[in-house]
Amino acid sequence: MTAKPKPLFLGIDTGGTYTDAVLWSEEGGPKGKVLAKAKALTTRHDLAVGISGAVDAVLEKAGTDPAAIKLVSMSTTLATNALVEGQGGRVALVMIGFSEADLARDGLKTALGTDPVVFCPGGHDVHGNAAKLDLSGLEAALPELGGSVSGFAVCAYFATRNPAHELAARDMIREKTGLPVTASHELSAKLGGPRRALTTLLNARLISMIDRLVAATEGFLAKRGIAAPLMVVRGDGALVSAAFARQRPIETILSGPAASLVGARHMTGLDDAMVSDIGGTTTDVAVLDGGRPRLDPEGATVGGFRTMVEAVAMRTFGLGGDSEVALEDGALNPKILLGPRRLVPLALAGMVHGEAVTSELERQLRAPNPGRMDGRFAVRTGVPDRLAAGLTAPEAKLYEAIGSTPLALDRLLTSNAQNATLNRLVSRGLVHVSGFTPSDAAHVLGKQANWDPAAARLGAELFARRRDGRGQAIAATPEALAERVLVTLTRWSAEYILETAFAEDGLDGAATVAHALVQRAVDAHPGIARFTVALDRPVIGLGASAPLHYAGLPPLIGNGCVVPEDTDVANALGAVVGQVRVSAEARVSQPQEGLFRLSSGQMVRDFTDEAKAIAAAEADVRAIAAQRARDAGTDSAEIDVVTEFKVSTVESQRMFIEAHVVAVASGRPRIAV
Repeated sequence: MTAKPKPLFLGIDTGGTYTDAVLWSEEGGPKGKVLAKAKALTTRHDLAVGISGAVDAVLEKAGTDPAAIKLVSMSTTLATNALVEGQGGRVALVMIGFSEADLARDGLKTALGTDPVVFCPGGHDVHGNAAKLDLSGLEAALPELGGSVSGFAVCAYFATRNPAHELAARDMIREKTGLPVTASHELSAKLGGPRRALTTLLNARLISMIDRLVAATEGFLAKRGIAAPLMVVRGDGALVSAAFARQRPIETILSGPAASLVGARHMTGLDDAMVSDIGGTTTDVAVLDGGRPRLDPEGATVGGFRTMVEAVAMRTFGLGGDSEVALEDGALNPKILLGPRRLVPLALAGMVHGEAVTSELERQLRAPNPGRMDGRFAVRTGVPDRLAAGLTAPEAKLYEAIGSTPLALDRLLTSNAQNATLNRLVSRGLVHVSGFTPSDAAHVLGKQANWDPAAARLGAELFARRRDGRGQAIAATPEALAERVLVTLTRWSAEYILETAFAEDGLDGAATVAHALVQRAVDAHPGIARFTVALDRPVIGLGASAPLHYAGLPPLIGNGCVVPEDTDVANALGAVVGQVRVSAEARVSQPQEGLFRLSSGQMVRDFTDEAKAIAAAEADVRAIAAQRARDAGTDSAEIDVVTEFKVSTVESQRMFIEAHVVAVASGRPRIAV
């Protein structure tokens, strides 16, 4: 009898630069097997284009029938990027029981901007007792708002203890406008009204955006004959169904980094590790504890806003393969500096533009003395002209002078003021600066060869001619300079990993001292007081350039460094091997002696017996978690329930204050049959 073939799983990650795809099978042992992987440039104007490019390449490499794919899972930076860039639909915020002064807390007024807000009397107290609700002001505003916003966000005072007023407002809005409504109690059970309102507002803004992404992806899959469930990675690394993510898109912030942590754990089998993911622009560092990403207890911060969304505790540093290489000013023995700005590597510019780049580099090398702007070019990014609206006269003049072919800065700029103008054009995303980067250094040493090594070597020669405080060239050869740059990148990587470890140990407030001690340890600084530091767990290195840059990490961090075979597609792999994980919460309080009030889901009930109230709470959260798990995409959830009591002792008598009951349901996602 022929064995039934194992189902195939497709993982997709839409990153800032590349969209990755991986085809994975459960065959080949507990880690499964990567059958094919591919990358395509992310197309921000239409993410489905980049997705189709990566997925079609994977299907072609594997030579497989698309119909054999039984599950598709994706991680995305769409929500994160939208919040960072201030994008999203115009929504109306409905505040029940709050005053206008509450808008000043937790950045809510800044986040609201010019979007409308409606205040209504109502809300509840900490025990769920209701104030008088009056929705007449909201009802009067709905005809106008219904035609000018894309959705509504509703937040009521102490809605986590009694959501009745949010439900009343939600039902009225849906009936009269037909628009999507996000209620705050659906997103978080935590106290803190203004921050819960902020989280709800951001969620409402993202709904249409995530909806378009999911619809485009589902449409692409249907065209390819892939009739499989579509899952999305949340910011805590768990998987949820696309329908679930459409309603709660805010939970997909930090989806990509979370997926990389899940992929790191899967590829290495390590339950406890530091994970360092190096890309072209940034390095992301996080911690694995007991096989799960460590979460930020205060909620994820994105775009300057602290939300109530559970997401990975990730520290991001401006260090990557395309980081700007600069020289310390005014030092006798100047240090090499890296980042935080990203440049287009000279090797990449040389590959794309050829003679236009290399001839200028050769011209600069023929000059008798090094120039301050040697090896630097400006080129337009190619965004539509309408995005250049509102430029000042100096900005417009400089932008006009820059074209689609790189222009050497020593020909373009005539003053320091123009350099500042150029930087403003770069910050608006209108212009790229090209220059020497660690990626170029890797090309010089033959450790990377996908772009133009000749342009990289010319750039290294120009940089090596720069002078130290004694007037001597900073490096004897291009190779010596390139080696110094790569050593610096590895050393800085070690510093950032150790700084993250200090912060996770609660020493973030002593960052200046910690940084100085880390530098002494990494440099093996000789002195009367010698300092060494070592991690209690290994580092997992992720990213296409991790094998190169992390080879020298172990002696600097006092522990090993594991770079998995498929490290370049860790995000996409993490997207497809993760688990569905959802939770439900309930609270039992005692508003008066002998009365135990249970608040769970959308219900509030009173009991005269503590044990019966706790039993009902545990039964409720178990049922709610089971239903949420089914909605999130699993039919095989295991449910764990934990109850925490808050009590006091008065004259040797136990006094019940509150109980917090949490159910967590987890399981593998359902697949197509």
